[in-house]
Amino acid sequence: MKTSLSSLALAAAFALPAAAQDLSVVGSWSGLPLHKEFEAPFWGETLPAASGGKINVALTTHNQMNLGVGDVFRLLGDGVYDVAMTVADYAVADAPELEGLDVPLLALTADEARAMVDAARPMVEDIYNARFNSHVLAIAPYPPQIVFCNAEIGGLGDLAGKKVRASGRMTAKFLEALGAEGVNVSFAEVPGALQKGVVDCAVTGAGSGYSAGWWEVSTHLLPIPLGGWDSVVTAINLDKWNSLDAETQALIAEQVATEFEAPAWAAAQNALVNDIACLTGNGDCPAGEARSMTLVEVSDADFARAREVLVGEVLPDWAGRAGADWAKRWNDSVGATVGVSIATN
Repeated sequence: MKTSLSSLALAAAFALPAAAQDLSVVGSWSGLPLHKEFEAPFWGETLPAASGGKINVALTTHNQMNLGVGDVFRLLGDGVYDVAMTVADYAVADAPELEGLDVPLLALTADEARAMVDAARPMVEDIYNARFNSHVLAIAPYPPQIVFCNAEIGGLGDLAGKKVRASGRMTAKFLEALGAEGVNVSFAEVPGALQKGVVDCAVTGAGSGYSAGWWEVSTHLLPIPLGGWDSVVTAINLDKWNSLDAETQALIAEQVATEFEAPAWAAAQNALVNDIACLTGNGDCPAGEARSMTLVEVSDADFARAREVLVGEVLPDWAGRAGADWAKRWNDSVGATVGVSIATN
């Protein structure tokens, strides 16, 4: 009943005259750079201008609409709005196979992450088509998901025994394999949880943590991408997509690829270095005032231990939940790209 009422309320919110809009769009977190610098300008200005005024957009975000993050793609599939974008990991309860898009520690640079996403994209498109009645338009990155701690740590091994907010289900499994306790806390609730000791550490992008003020309630920063790159999928309701003529489909696809997806990936390349500088004061901060978190150096031993846990425990656990067919598809695509293979029976 609650979901039905939410759907009705959202449908009413978007029920504007057809001439006033062509696409109702729900963006990702409104306060974070991906939305402010890329999503909002693209949907609010770039695409309507490129269409010569033929495409008009009504834009909001899932947090402004008070949507549960797990409901974003479900409601998209129901046709409550036309386009939606949020972190793929938020949808894995409905599609465990989707966890294979954003695997921790396999990509240490934006170029490597982009290669992984490109390899995974045919799988992701099939998942969204089947699970969410939608067509994938773009996959864009948040910066690498690293570790903020309101506790003194000296390396990866010090996470053992600590309560850590994960950025996704696979990250939670990874933390548990390291001896930490994965805790489910929403992004917006993390500062309070760190301050009150509900969690000792939390995983998110360095830029997201800077923008959200996590530096106020955490002291140590471990810049190892335990949460992958938190890929944000942009998808359009499949019925809406099929209702568009071929010319409009081609325009949207071309504009999304060149004016939204490509710039977002280009910005991600240097984002981690800049964001770490902003959080720690080690270098110039282009985003504003630099803070003074303690930067924890990641050792070769940390990376080796992390890769051992990933390949030996985390990926086989995912393969067991997603199924052998998806594990094989992953091996043949993403795995082949990064040189990792999941043992399957």
